[in-house]
Amino acid sequence: MVIELKYLILIFFFIIEVFAQSDNISQKESELSSIKTEIKNLEKELVSKSAAEKKSFEAVENLNKQNFLINKVLGELRTEINKKESEVRIVEIKIIKTESEIKILQDNYARYVTAIYKKGQYNELESLFDASTLQQAVMRTYYLQAFAKQREKDLIKLMDKKSELDDSKALLKKERNEKLLLAKSRDDEKKVLTQKINERKAALNSIKKNKNELKKMLTAKKEAQKKTEQLIAQLIEKEAAANKDQLVSTDNISSEKNKIRDENVSYDVDLNTSLFASFADLKGKMIWPLHKGKIIRKFGENKHKSLNTVTLNYGVDIKADKDKNVRSVGEGVIAAIDWLPGYGNVIIISHKNNYRTVYSHVSEIFVSEGDKVKSGSVLALVDEGVDGYVLHFEIWKGRDKQNPENWLVKK
Repeated sequence: MVIELKYLILIFFFIIEVFAQSDNISQKESELSSIKTEIKNLEKELVSKSAAEKKSFEAVENLNKQNFLINKVLGELRTEINKKESEVRIVEIKIIKTESEIKILQDNYARYVTAIYKKGQYNELESLFDASTLQQAVMRTYYLQAFAKQREKDLIKLMDKKSELDDSKALLKKERNEKLLLAKSRDDEKKVLTQKINERKAALNSIKKNKNELKKMLTAKKEAQKKTEQLIAQLIEKEAAANKDQLVSTDNISSEKNKIRDENVSYDVDLNTSLFASFADLKGKMIWPLHKGKIIRKFGENKHKSLNTVTLNYGVDIKADKDKNVRSVGEGVIAAIDWLPGYGNVIIISHKNNYRTVYSHVSEIFVSEGDKVKSGSVLALVDEGVDGYVLHFEIWKGRDKQNPENWLVKK
């Protein structure tokens, strides 16, 4: 009764998990459908503009938003492809195991058939006549019957395993085909992204010398800085609330303390364990987010030459050399990927010691929210702006802005 109850409980939780996974798949499909609808609406809006309007700051921002949404689709496709690769590997391992079991069963049965062929069928009557005692006769009969039954079981098991192997091979074919379809969708989206990046580049070239459009861009950047500050504050509050919720029992207080659990992000990481290097120790020797990059706008106040205005910079703007790869400056977790007018695609990484780094003006993104990253991990490609390929980079300690030049290793 206890065993039956145990199995019923297991089946119950299995059914719940299946329904949960089904709901999750439906939710993701709905989200992707919404994203694609938004992309289509933005494209329609852009197409409806006049030739002059297509060479405006608004047109650039429209394309920026489309690029961000396409990156979200690409992120989902990358996740699904990784899952499918894992599923394919599991089925492949199962096939190898089943084939090995079939080989053992076939060898055992072959030896049994060979023995019968050479010696003939040794029946129970012969065992009685050959036995020297009654006890020996009974024992021989028992073992012959057991041996025959085992061979019958082996034969049934062999047929079952062959059927299982056929099912696994069919499943493997299905999983591989689904993986190919996902890869094709990813490649198609990459082509669309490349097209949008080129369209954006053409629109940017048209507004480079237009002071009115540049003023709009500068205003948007000021707003983006405020919104980045708000994003950082939201992350701090969310992570603090998650940490507080984790202290649910005295048994797991020590193990659960300081973990980040975001209800919207599938990660559960303790940034303050020894598994993560100290971010504070990187001061003065931090790698650059752009290899061989050069700072063109410093932290703090900067004067815009053509507009003759002074702006406040929360970080530094780094112009790329030949290498366009944007790298994480330290170990951490991708806490947020967002889009902000004026900044474009934004990636925020949470690090040990309550530090966060911000990477803005990126085009194709190679990471997803919740990913663990190491120092030097490639996050994205730097995007092109009116000044060329320039990355906006910020460092935050809690709610306090840091001057990145005090952190980056001197060149």
